[in-house]
Amino acid sequence: MELFSRKSRGGRRAATVAALAVSVALFATGCASGASTDGSTDSAGDGGGDNTIAFLPKQLNNPYTDVVLGGGEDGAKAAGFTSQVLGPLEASASAQIPFIEQATQEGSKVIVIAANDPDAVGPSLQTAREAGAKIVAFDSDTNPDYRDIFISQVVAKDVALIQLEIISEQIGGAGDIAILSATATATNQNEWIKFMEEELASNPEYKDIKLVAKVYGDDDADKSFQETQGLLSSYPNLKGIISPTTVGIAAAGKYLSTSDYKGKVVLTGLGLPNEMREFVKDGTVKEFALWDPAQLGYVAAFAGKALVDGDITGAEGDKFDAGDLGEITVGKGGVAIVGPPTRFNADNIDDYDF
Repeated sequence: MELFSRKSRGGRRAATVAALAVSVALFATGCASGASTDGSTDSAGDGGGDNTIAFLPKQLNNPYTDVVLGGGEDGAKAAGFTSQVLGPLEASASAQIPFIEQATQEGSKVIVIAANDPDAVGPSLQTAREAGAKIVAFDSDTNPDYRDIFISQVVAKDVALIQLEIISEQIGGAGDIAILSATATATNQNEWIKFMEEELASNPEYKDIKLVAKVYGDDDADKSFQETQGLLSSYPNLKGIISPTTVGIAAAGKYLSTSDYKGKVVLTGLGLPNEMREFVKDGTVKEFALWDPAQLGYVAAFAGKALVDGDITGAEGDKFDAGDLGEITVGKGGVAIVGPPTRFNADNIDDYDF
């Protein structure tokens, strides 16, 4: 599969979310306690309905999410659905629940969700299913009991391994490393970290690499920046940081780029090429990885259509058409894989625009 170019589409989504954030802030300023810090957008103008796919990302106003939602919007349109975006401005275990309830009340045919917590959203998703909605998890899975299918970026273990490979190559296979993750309950982050820890413990190639800390920036740029600073202060012998989150790696890059640690402490993880380009070109980061986030949203929309049409149930071996991306096969546990990760470095980063 070829990577999509998402510059203009991501920009439109970012502008929408930015405007939303401003309106929410004004609302909070002008009202008494109890004002919402959340929001929603709707590409069709009105919320919900029998022909609507409701997208619920972990949080709005997140550059990675902007790209995913751009692909989802395209996929929904190509599949013959309207799309609605609902979600919190901050990632937390319970923040998505009111939006699931909203989508259910509005009669959304499909709810596509990246879960901040695999279980906290369960009862609300179960209610939505009982009301007739199909549940597609993407990016970060729910408990499988609460969804029909999970659209995964890549094979989870591959994501873990590629980040370990990159950092090992750059620190010479030895030294202390740390992980700067998103939220402590994020399903995808925790699965990747589990595979990293298992690989570090079992692979003799990594016997001289020691994971000394795991910290959480909550996919907040300021907190991730501070956590990076804290790691470097607490672990003076730190050789490298893995940040398997686009917000975290960009925040860590920002800190390192103007610090004495630039060129001394390795940074890698999962990042957006457009956000990481300046750090690659100034030598702060040599290499990082990611998949095409737009494909994730695009395939999720078509999975929703296939569920609604009765073409699939989410069982292993099911196949569904994903428009421009061809046929997708559902694997074990109701998981469908979009594509492999890509390494980005100074030699190829300018070939990508998302």
